[in-house]
Amino acid sequence: MISETIRILILAGISFGIALCLTPILVKLLDRFHLNKQIRSQESAPIFHNLHKHKENTPTMGGVIIWGTVLGLAILILILDKIFDGVFSYLNFVDRAQTYLPLITMFIAAILGLFDDILGALKIGPNGGGLKVSQKLIIYSVIAAIGGLWFYFRLGWDVLYVPFVGGVTIGWWYIPIFMFVIIASAFSTNETDGLDGLAGGVMLFAFVSLTMVSFMLERFHLAAFGAVVIGALIAFLWFNIYPARFFMGDTGSMALGITMGVIAMLTNATLFLPFFALILIIESLSVIIQLTSKKLFKRKVFLSTPIHHHFEALGWHETKITMRFWIVSMISCILGLILFLMSRFLF
Repeated sequence: MISETIRILILAGISFGIALCLTPILVKLLDRFHLNKQIRSQESAPIFHNLHKHKENTPTMGGVIIWGTVLGLAILILILDKIFDGVFSYLNFVDRAQTYLPLITMFIAAILGLFDDILGALKIGPNGGGLKVSQKLIIYSVIAAIGGLWFYFRLGWDVLYVPFVGGVTIGWWYIPIFMFVIIASAFSTNETDGLDGLAGGVMLFAFVSLTMVSFMLERFHLAAFGAVVIGALIAFLWFNIYPARFFMGDTGSMALGITMGVIAMLTNATLFLPFFALILIIESLSVIIQLTSKKLFKRKVFLSTPIHHHFEALGWHETKITMRFWIVSMISCILGLILFLMSRFLF
C-alpha cells in the first residue's frame, strides 16, 4: 500500500510538472492560429452574451493540455518500459484490465471534442459555430453504446453495486444504464464548463474521489491513471482560474466527462456519482427544467442556464460562484466517500 501510494504521488507530480511546462507552448499556438472561443449571439442568448462578450477572444481547447499530458505520459512510460526491459515498470500504469478502456475512451472523446472546438473557432455551424446539441447527442450515444456492449458482452458485466445492499444482477439493463451514465457525464461536464475554473475544479474533486475509490478497491493501475489526470488538471487550473488564460473547450469536457463515467462503471461506483458529481447534476437539471418550462408553460424558471449563469445574472461575481460551487462539490465528495467506505467495509 505504501509503495502504491508513493507511486501515485510520483505520477501525479510528474503529470503536473509536464502539463505546467507545456501549457505556455499551447497558449502560444492557440493565440497564433486564433483558435478563440465564439460567444453566442445577442439574438440567441441576450443575457449570456452581455455577461460574456468580453471573453470572446479568449483561446479555447485548453483541455488538450489535460488529455494530452495523460495520454502522452502513458505512451512515454510504456515505451521506456519496453526499451529498458522493465526498468520503468513501477511507473507504468497501462494495464489491459484496468486502464485500456479509460485511455481509449479519453482519446476518442478528446478528438471528437477537438473537432467540435475547431468548428466553433472557425465559425462553422449554427449559433456561431460547432456541432448541434442533437449531433453531440448522437456522438455520445454511439460511444456509450459501444462501451455498454463491450462491458456486457466482452467483459460479462451485468452487476450493479447498490450501497448497503451489495451487487444486484441486472442483466441486459446494464447496457442502457451504462449509456445513461456516459451520456449524462459528458453532457453535464460540458454544461458546467461556463465559468473560469468551474468545470476544472469540479472535475478535480470528482477524479480525486474516484481515484481514492480505485485505490481502496486495490485497482492500483486505475488509481495511478486517476492520479495522472489529477496532476494535469491542477496544472490546467493554474492557468484557467479567473481571469482564465484559456478555456477547457469540448475537447476537455468530453474527455473528462466520459472518462469519469467509465471509471465509475469500472469501479462499480455508479450510484455514488450523484455525490462525486453533484454540481454536474445540478447544472444539467437546471437546463432540463428551463427547457421544459419554456416548452410547456412559455416561461423561464431561471434568468439564464446552466444555473451558474443565473447567479451571474443576479449580480454574483463569477469567482464567488466558482468558489461556492467548489465548496459544495468538495463537501458532497467527502460525503460520498464516507458512504462508500461505510457501505463497502462496514456493512
